[in-house]
Amino acid sequence: QVKLVESGGGLVQAGGSLRLSCAASGLPFSLYAPGWFRQAPGKEREFVAAIRWSGGSTYHADSVKGRVTISRDNAKNTVYLKMNSLKPEDTAVYYCAAREGGDYSDYASYIYWGQGTQVTVSS
Repeated sequence: QVKLVESGGGLVQAGGSLRLSCAASGLPFSLYAPGWFRQAPGKEREFVAAIRWSGGSTYHADSVKGRVTISRDNAKNTVYLKMNSLKPEDTAVYYCAAREGGDYSDYASYIYWGQGTQVTVSS
């Protein structure tokens, strides 16, 4: 059974930092490319960052570029999202997902999803 479990969300003041983790079980991340998406209330789910498991190439949305970094630990089958200089507009539920191929920024490309972790940034 494939399972993605996010952790690390919480309440933080603007300008603060958080590191989200996504632990995978039931599938080796080495065969899939993981990514992070977020969804704020009343808004569509949007791409945040993605990483290619082989080679380590990373992709970040323009809205978070320079503030957010995706990374992975193959040995732990875990992907991370380090977020710095957080803004109130970063408030959302953050989801970890995994894909086999397709467009890294398109949520339809992802076949496995975690349950999400809430990030709230206060002003």
